[in-house]
Amino acid sequence: MRREVPLRRSLLLRLLALAVLIAVGSIAATAWLAVRTTTGAIRQEQGQALADDARIYDTLIGYAATHPSWDDVDTALRPLAEQVGRRITLTTESGTPLADSAPQAGPLPTKPSATIDALAVDTTLAPGSPAAVDAARIDPRAAGPYLLPPDERRTLLDRADQAVLCLRVRPRIAAVVAEGPSGRPRIATPGTDLNDNAICGQAREELAAPTATERKALAQLNALVNTCLARRKIAPVNVDLDWTWTTRSAPARQTRGATEVDEDQSQAVNACVGTSRREQLLPYVAPAATLFVSDPGGRPTTTFDLSRANQARIVAVAGLVLLVTVGVTVLAGVRLTRPLHALTGAAQRMRDGDGAARVRVTGRDEIARLAEAFNDMSERRERLEQLRRAMVSDIAHELRTPVTTIRGWLEAAEDGVAPLDRRLVSSLLEEATLLQHVIADLQDLAEAEAGALRLHPETVYLADLLGQVAEAYRVQADRAGVTLSVLLDADPQVYADPVRLRQVVGNLVGNAVRHTPTGGSVTISAGAADGQVTIAVADTGSGISAEHLPRVFDRFWRAEKSRSRQTGGSGLGLAIVRKLVEAHQGTVQVESTPTKGSTFTVHLPTHPR
Repeated sequence: MRREVPLRRSLLLRLLALAVLIAVGSIAATAWLAVRTTTGAIRQEQGQALADDARIYDTLIGYAATHPSWDDVDTALRPLAEQVGRRITLTTESGTPLADSAPQAGPLPTKPSATIDALAVDTTLAPGSPAAVDAARIDPRAAGPYLLPPDERRTLLDRADQAVLCLRVRPRIAAVVAEGPSGRPRIATPGTDLNDNAICGQAREELAAPTATERKALAQLNALVNTCLARRKIAPVNVDLDWTWTTRSAPARQTRGATEVDEDQSQAVNACVGTSRREQLLPYVAPAATLFVSDPGGRPTTTFDLSRANQARIVAVAGLVLLVTVGVTVLAGVRLTRPLHALTGAAQRMRDGDGAARVRVTGRDEIARLAEAFNDMSERRERLEQLRRAMVSDIAHELRTPVTTIRGWLEAAEDGVAPLDRRLVSSLLEEATLLQHVIADLQDLAEAEAGALRLHPETVYLADLLGQVAEAYRVQADRAGVTLSVLLDADPQVYADPVRLRQVVGNLVGNAVRHTPTGGSVTISAGAADGQVTIAVADTGSGISAEHLPRVFDRFWRAEKSRSRQTGGSGLGLAIVRKLVEAHQGTVQVESTPTKGSTFTVHLPTHPR
């Protein structure tokens, strides 16, 4: 630890010095350009801000026109705020917050940016020409009761396709189908003014005919309009889908602002049509809201300018500093990349199979520590490869022994050398059971290491579970002349998988009985404190030396290599114990004194997360 601090400081100072030089060069070289372009950048940002404001307004107006409330506006508001880099806030007209993309950014501006009302659109903020917005300032996306159901849309699309086909075949007009906000298709003829109603008149007339949904909505609108006109003592009119109107007493169509009728009457009719449309669409659009658009960081903008003499001085100094920076960077880069090249070469050799690849360590900086870490990793990799080969050999040995025994006795029975009696069948069954036990242990260990081990936790009473384990191993302990006892502090409970927990305790007890000589004892104890349950299995066996303790939970590891499988087990029991305990978010540890015995302790949380 004492060595790491000066090493870090050494490289840190070098990197800091290099960073200072590069920063000075960068600042000097870019200062002049930054000052020269600041004014233009600010103008560009102002133009972008206006475009962003129009985009924000149009998006929120579109949302208001197609939603009856602001409940889910966050789904449109927050992505928009991230795209434009602005804070967008919506409140009711009384000031109650509706949505805020950056609520932590402080108070709102004193002056709102706009009012979001789909039935009173601000034509100065609406994108495109003012003609895109109805003269009554109603957003065209507010379809309301005029929104066509799917079946009517399909019918109108079929009629539109027929009209387009007619226009393309006869007068050879390039016509396309465009769909409006309500779902009604219309015929668009780019570059052609289609004024002659006789051209494909029947198809176009069928397309223009209102659907049942539109007739119902128009009837409601006409009722509202004529009620308004009746209060003003004006004759009733008929309003069409394009919001033009005709007086019921005259066959000629009159549009808003037409000169064929009295100008005051025309204005009154137009006012009633606008008012009635708003009244009809009001339940289908979101209520009016106040929009605040601000900078989430509140960053001020400042315009700079320099004289020509100062600009020339900055350019000269920037050039000199740039040359010095390049020189220092090249020197530092060479010194930094040389050992990195050596590390790369060693890594490639290791990739090609050279397990003894090492790097020469020079210096005391972080790169030297990286080289040391690489060498340590190479040594550990070599050791792991040896362990892997040993493990494969152990697995083959553990599986070969019972298979060889079974095969030998079966061949002897087949040849008539050994009688296939009950004793031989029992021996073969014992070997098959042992083989199945080894395979099951390998499968459990593989699932635990792959994270695929499924647990079925429930409340477990340790008094019952430990008693069951003790009874299961009582015969084995009596046969070995070992006393097996259970000590409990009250009746602790734990939330765990009872089958897996019984497997953990069983493996520990079986291991303790195998390593305890005749006349010895094995004690199972349990207790609970501070939200943890502790299960301990203590024996008075041969014990484990201190140098072997770190490896007792390794697969196929045995302290005494000469032990047979009958006395030493498969070598997987303790490895499975560790994996099962870790799956329960617990820990397992061992304490041992040679010739005096060992104690394995499992710590489990009472209620794992």
